[in-house]
Amino acid sequence: QVHLVESGGGLVQPGGSLRLSCAASESIFRFNAMAWYRRAPGKERELVARITSGGSTDYADSVKGRFTISRDNAKNTVYLQMNRLKPEDSAGYYCDAQGYNSGSYFPTGNWGQGTQVTVSS
Repeated sequence: QVHLVESGGGLVQPGGSLRLSCAASESIFRFNAMAWYRRAPGKERELVARITSGGSTDYADSVKGRFTISRDNAKNTVYLQMNRLKPEDSAGYYCDAQGYNSGSYFPTGNWGQGTQVTVSS
């Protein structure tokens, strides 16, 4: 079972930037995709961004044009560059190794401890 460790969160002012990292204990290339999710208090966990083993990316509408997901297979690390942050981006951010079945990606549930992002003035 892969072990994922997220880092890079913190307190930032609206309009600021953060880069999150997700370090995996084994090769991420063997997974169909890697993804970032977030969960705010009282809300459901939502998919923020996904990057496939082939490098294709997908984003939630709320972050398109502001967030960029990338991966470094040599370092077994996935990144989430977050620009022009808004207060509504405040949440715990978690990465996940994704499986693929019947045309859909699904979370494998190897959640790390997450990293907290707070956007506030």
